[in-house]
Amino acid sequence: ETKNPKRDMPLGLLGTLGICTVLYIGVCLVVTGMVRYTDLSEGDAVAQVFRQVGLGWAGVLIGLAAVAGLSSVILVDIVAMGRIGFALARDGLLPPVFSRVHPRFGTPVLMTSLTVAGVAVMAALVPLSTLAEMVSIGTLFAFLVVSIAVPVLRRTRPDMPRPFRTPLSPALPIVSGVCCVALMSSLAVDTWLRFLVWLA
Repeated sequence: ETKNPKRDMPLGLLGTLGICTVLYIGVCLVVTGMVRYTDLSEGDAVAQVFRQVGLGWAGVLIGLAAVAGLSSVILVDIVAMGRIGFALARDGLLPPVFSRVHPRFGTPVLMTSLTVAGVAVMAALVPLSTLAEMVSIGTLFAFLVVSIAVPVLRRTRPDMPRPFRTPLSPALPIVSGVCCVALMSSLAVDTWLRFLVWLA
């Protein structure tokens, strides 16, 4: 639904990453200024820090903010999955019924609804740690495929329109792909088996 995706998408993505990076660094500086880094909790470090310094009420507020933040991430992922399914159907990789859009809003309602149903079933039946690892390996694999596709498409289809540019190609995509493989190799064998079954 972006009016000028060629300009707006890179600006939105890079701007968001920049703002989040600055915020994360700021939070890390504040938290490690409040307590020694060895005393940080792995699960809920920021909320735990406030509890350790006697500000339990602030820890509760941070916990609520974390739940709200996770909820917004889940909603964004659901919206993104609907768009991915729409693009797959538009490209002929899924039945055409999934490429239909709402007449008023222009959104892929059927694909989004199926995604919501799938997420709800998985959230009810699959442990959170298993879901987290599956999301990690799936995301890293998608990034790996994109990293490989950039130099391959530059060689096999040099005349293809490219509204988004990749700097330092092919070096940066190769480094990105190697990093993805390294991170994927740290995941459990069970996660790999589930991923291979899903991929098949």
